[in-house]
Amino acid sequence: MSTADLEKRLVALEAEVAALKKKASHTAELERPWWEEIAGTFANDPIYDEAMRLGRQYRDSLGPKEGRRRNGRARHRPS
Repeated sequence: MSTADLEKRLVALEAEVAALKKKASHTAELERPWWEEIAGTFANDPIYDEAMRLGRQYRDSLGPKEGRRRNGRARHRPS
């Protein structure tokens, strides 16, 4: 491959990289966080509400654990 061919290829690659960088930065600016994309997806969905109710019922059935606080974190007990 001649020097002229390499230079043409390099120019084409640099242009492609510049276009990809521009596209990536523009996409990142427009993208919302994943949780904003799904927030409200299950609003007024009776099946979701039932799943949440059953999950809470299951967790409540496990009963309180010794040494646990209401928020679920273990208490530090000095030795």
